[in-house]
Amino acid sequence: MSYEFTGQLKRIGQTQIVSDRFSKREFTVIDNPATEYPQIVQFELHKDKCDTIDYFKTGDVVKVSFNLKGREWTNKEGEIKTFNTLQCWAIVKLGAEKKKESSDF
Repeated sequence: MSYEFTGQLKRIGQTQIVSDRFSKREFTVIDNPATEYPQIVQFELHKDKCDTIDYFKTGDVVKVSFNLKGREWTNKEGEIKTFNTLQCWAIVKLGAEKKKESSDF
């Protein structure tokens, strides 16, 4: 399933090398910083997409296209934990004369 979220880039993290076959990079977007209860949402870029965010800076207004991913994990005690990830597959800078797109991945 694909979703979109529009807001201002708040934070861009460093690429994390999880294993020799997997890396990820997190970034956060805030929907409306002027409201009393803004929504701050964290997204992830995976593998060769991690450098996509290099073309953006904090404060940019962006539209993020993403997939909602979820999985379960059972710990040693048998407890089941559920993890959700918002995996970005496209990000577009808004509000500029010339749009910088990185949606061709």
